[in-house]
Amino acid sequence: MSPRATKKQKHALLLTPGASANRNQTALVAIDDAASAMGIAVARVDFPYTKAGRKAPDKPAVLLQTIVDEAAALAADAGVAPDRIFLGGRSMGGRICSMAVADGLRAAGLVLVSYPLHPPGKPEKLRTEHFGAIKVPCLFLSGTRDAFGTPAELEAATAGIHAPVTHSWLEGCDHGLRGQDGTVARFVAGWLAGVS
Repeated sequence: MSPRATKKQKHALLLTPGASANRNQTALVAIDDAASAMGIAVARVDFPYTKAGRKAPDKPAVLLQTIVDEAAALAADAGVAPDRIFLGGRSMGGRICSMAVADGLRAAGLVLVSYPLHPPGKPEKLRTEHFGAIKVPCLFLSGTRDAFGTPAELEAATAGIHAPVTHSWLEGCDHGLRGQDGTVARFVAGWLAGVS
C-alpha cells in the first residue's frame, strides 16, 4: 500500500475492489485520482485471496480483518485519525467495509459503489442485517438496472441506517457500470466535498 499522502492530511480514503477484481479496477483508479486531486490521501488495497492468486474470496472474517488492518495502516501513513478515514469500494469490497463499520471500526463515512444488496434473482436474500448498526454518512452509487438491487429495493433497505444516506443513480447502467468511471469519480468527489 502506498497512499499518495503528505503528512497532516485532513482526510483519507480506503478503496476496495469487487469480488472479481483487484485494486486496479478502473473505477477505483478514477476515484483515487479524483480524491487525490482534492488533497485526500488514498489507498487502494487487495484482499489476501487476490494477492495469493486465488479466485474465490476469503472468508468474511479474513476480509473484515483486512479492512481493519489496512485502515490502521492508512491512518498511520497519512497522519489522520481513524475517524477521518472514508471506507468503501465496489460491490463486495464496499459491503465488507460497511460490515466493518457496523462492527465498530471508526470511519468518517462509507462510499459504496454498486452495493450488492442481494444475489441476482434472489431479492429475499438481503445483505442488510448490519445496516442498523451503521452510524456514519453513506453514499450509495448504483446503476438503475443493477441486478443486485433496484433503486426501490436499495432505498427501502437503507432506511434502516441511522445516519445520512445519499443515493446517486446512473440511469440505464447495470452492476458493472461499464464506461462510467469518470461519472462515478465525479459523484464520489462531489459527495466527499460535501461531507469532509
